[in-house]
Amino acid sequence: MSDSEQPSDALVFFGATGDLAYKKIFPALQALVRDQGLDIPIIGIARQGWNADRLRDRMRDSLEHAGGVVEPAFSKLCANLRYIDGDYNDPTTFDRLHQALQGKQRPLHYLAIPPSLFPTVVQGLAKSGCADNARVVVEKPFGRDLASAQALNATLHEVFPERSVFRIDHFLGKEAVRNLLYFRFANTFLEPVWNRNFIDNVQVTMAEDFGVQGRGAFYDDVGAIRDVVQNHLLQVVALLAMDAPIGDDANAIQAEKLRLFRAMRPLQPENVVRGQFRGYRDEKGVRPDSQVETYAAMRLEIDTWRWAGVPFYIRAGKCLPLTATEVTVDLKCPPMAIFDDDVADAAAKAKDGKHRLLRSNYFRFRLGPDMVIATGARVKRPGEGMRGDDIELVARHQPSRGAPPYERLLGDALRGDSSLFTRDEAVEAAWRVVDPVLDLPGPIELYDRGSWGPDSATKVVEEGDGWHDPTPEATPQC
Repeated sequence: MSDSEQPSDALVFFGATGDLAYKKIFPALQALVRDQGLDIPIIGIARQGWNADRLRDRMRDSLEHAGGVVEPAFSKLCANLRYIDGDYNDPTTFDRLHQALQGKQRPLHYLAIPPSLFPTVVQGLAKSGCADNARVVVEKPFGRDLASAQALNATLHEVFPERSVFRIDHFLGKEAVRNLLYFRFANTFLEPVWNRNFIDNVQVTMAEDFGVQGRGAFYDDVGAIRDVVQNHLLQVVALLAMDAPIGDDANAIQAEKLRLFRAMRPLQPENVVRGQFRGYRDEKGVRPDSQVETYAAMRLEIDTWRWAGVPFYIRAGKCLPLTATEVTVDLKCPPMAIFDDDVADAAAKAKDGKHRLLRSNYFRFRLGPDMVIATGARVKRPGEGMRGDDIELVARHQPSRGAPPYERLLGDALRGDSSLFTRDEAVEAAWRVVDPVLDLPGPIELYDRGSWGPDSATKVVEEGDGWHDPTPEATPQC
């Protein structure tokens, strides 16, 4: 087994006293010790004037807020935890890290720090010898546009080969998102209809019923397109639209996703609507004249033989009626409506002629917070007439199980499994899609809290389509 295939024998995380470590990394580490027997040195680094005991206290507090301290995993984690207090600009910080790693051949470095610090830390690791045979995990955002993403990748590649770089996007670690890939390629009934001959349109909605939650300064430098569309939602589109990989290994899956990203047509301003909820500019840290979008709706085209002419509608927004991430795949209507009663009923509901006579069949994937896979169909209504009702057949409806995203992804990175991570070419290809519509000039369109965004979002979808608004999931009956 080569070094690149062997598990890491130490974990170093920069930014050990930060918010990400508190909310995500500490709970994931305890879970890895409990569930997978993780037993390696864990070294936290920060510049806070702390010591190892204070970091352990911080970790205990984190775990108590995240569900509780679990013994004996917590004691084992504490025994393996080390702390180095130092400035990232000071070479002696990395010299002390090198000493702490003595005897370890394959460390994993987790950069839970702002991207502006990446060059300093990466070069410090290289000069001290701590980057030899090492892996590195970096958090999103992977840049803020195509140029900065390319510069960030170049910085990482000065020291680490691409096979050793793990760009973490917790969304890809969610059970429901992983199930998209499985459901598509583990079932034969989808493939005959999963193309432009049968599918009319695809919709991806990521709705949140809350605002920026005290992160106004951060969000006002990012906006919805950078925050969730370029990464989370384009990744979902890739899983929906990619062709079958030649196997389940990371290289095969990543190759098909990259091909799909490259086929996405760059977005154009006329196919994008940007909105901002009323009251956003009153949030702490937000500029009083901010033109940053808290809502974005867009139409995406994919130039492949399978998808040519099929619109992919994407929208994401804050302060919407509920929190849900959902995909709807609308199939085309039957070529003829042969039941006169159905035709009469539908025509009465669509006198303006702008709506389809009957709702088509569809597939629906609820990706969060609940996990649902369902298909829509029509069945005859009881009685003498040949009238129908729309029903939904739920293929799966259960709470998400399995490891939480950060436990799964951190465990994969320690093992060197890059299947659920993004690669340099895919990151840059995704930025090419959204680059033309970043920082569009205002004025931004305002929308009310609790609404489904600006009224003009309807112009993104073709006449007769309409947005499918997620609704609260009903509790299944036994």
